[in-house]
Amino acid sequence: MIEVKNLEKTYPGTGRVLANLSFTVPDGQIVGILGRNGVGKTTLLKRMAGILRGKGSVLYDGRPPEACMEEIAFLSGEGSFFPEMTAWDYADFLCAFYPRFDRERFSRLLSFFGLELYRKQRAGTLSRGQKTRLELAAGFSKGAKYLLLDEPFAGKDVFSRKDFLKLMTAGLLHGETVLLSTHDIEEAENLFDRVLLLRYGGIKADLAAEEWQESGRSLSDICAAELGYDPARYRNFL
Repeated sequence: MIEVKNLEKTYPGTGRVLANLSFTVPDGQIVGILGRNGVGKTTLLKRMAGILRGKGSVLYDGRPPEACMEEIAFLSGEGSFFPEMTAWDYADFLCAFYPRFDRERFSRLLSFFGLELYRKQRAGTLSRGQKTRLELAAGFSKGAKYLLLDEPFAGKDVFSRKDFLKLMTAGLLHGETVLLSTHDIEEAENLFDRVLLLRYGGIKADLAAEEWQESGRSLSDICAAELGYDPARYRNFL
């Protein structure tokens, strides 16, 4: 279980990004972290991964991130590889930190994501989309129990996004817990067991999948209503 208690994060010159944020996630859930740009989605996931410091606490089965880093995989378009690394160098690097890193799975995922010809190419020379796919291949090979995904669709075309969703649903074989930040709500809503909708650094809504499925409304429409978005506002400008 993940327990997030009273998280706060303030950046100099920007102000408070996370404001007394608390929630729990049972094992095995796939949770969407949604909201407009700047509401703290990336900050929340980095704080949960132990990359950022701040007030409050994050516990994984009662342990802070620093005590169980081998159980946590944080994936983002930024990547955790050095630019001069090749894919194989990156695999060697990850083996030192993740005892369950699966090289065979990593190799198969490189092929799946169309990176077969770039295995020996330095990561710094790859395109943004290729770097994202390299990070995804690595993340799903770490054998981690908790997956924190920050905009995994960034730089990916529509077909690659569909492949990723299929891969993700088929590849979670050991009861992994997933937190996924994305703006591609329509494509991902069938994946979520639950959604946390962030606004002004706090949780505006905590929705179970049954709530939007039984309402007859799409998750995108519910999020728009919760955030006060007016789809006709452009008419005022015109």
